[in-house]
Amino acid sequence: MNDLLVADSVSKNFGDFRALNDVSISVPKGSIFGLLGPNGAGKTTLIRIINQIMMPDTGRVLLDGELLKPEHVRNIGYLPEERGLYKSMKVGEQALYLAQLKGLSKTEAKERLKYWFDKLEIGDWWNKKIQELSKGQAQKIQFIVTVLHQPKLLIFDEPFSGFDPINANLIKDEILQLREEGATVIFSTHRMESVEELCDHIALIHKSNKVLDGKLTDIKRQFKTNTFEVGLQTDTVEMVTNTIKEKFEVLPSSFRNLNDDVKLNIKLNGTDTSNDLLSFLTSKAQVHHFVEVIPSASDIFIQTVKNN
Repeated sequence: MNDLLVADSVSKNFGDFRALNDVSISVPKGSIFGLLGPNGAGKTTLIRIINQIMMPDTGRVLLDGELLKPEHVRNIGYLPEERGLYKSMKVGEQALYLAQLKGLSKTEAKERLKYWFDKLEIGDWWNKKIQELSKGQAQKIQFIVTVLHQPKLLIFDEPFSGFDPINANLIKDEILQLREEGATVIFSTHRMESVEELCDHIALIHKSNKVLDGKLTDIKRQFKTNTFEVGLQTDTVEMVTNTIKEKFEVLPSSFRNLNDDVKLNIKLNGTDTSNDLLSFLTSKAQVHHFVEVIPSASDIFIQTVKNN
């Protein structure tokens, strides 16, 4: 089976409010799967169902081909958006306790904690209390506790919250390394630049419904408009611009580039190719910048939510 997790037609109501409406997702093994959506869309409800914090009203969830069972909790690592560390406990004592709850022996837990504390250069935090740490420092401890038992499925809900850029990049690299080592990741965030950097697949939930799903590269192809950013240098700006407008659809452009007299977004018509456009432009001016406009995850998110 190629999918580690399958949510099949999952629905959940809270009184008269429908939090999830017949939502299905399939998370391929060894992938980083972006679970996206505006606030209140239903993402956290689905994550809690996967973690068996609550049960669906209808539908089912399968982990590695089996219906989700209580014992599967040991195969899942969950980093919630709302952190849950005990502030008055010492870091090492708490990490050791939580590791044992995940099924590790005390000896094995100590060995793995030493590895991670050394790797993240936080060995001197062992006897500190959580309340003595900054938000970002506490986040490192929560990350370690989440991955320590080497689960098949990791679920990160806004994992970079509280991190400065250096530590956010550190944790991003660790997530990628865990994927390389065989983990499957569900990644929920509002930071679209992180989606671009990390995710292979995405699903977008809006108003309790799944409105988009698939490989990120395939979705980008669906949303592209055959538009190119063009930067030209010429002594006859107005004439060149008018000549281009006679043949192509031209839009204003605001990309940053040096030494260009003309900056345009040019959309291909139904018959011309990118080579045709480039050949035409080089006959009219010096081409310094020629890049296809690929829709970003943020563009796709905004457009899809607006359309739905």
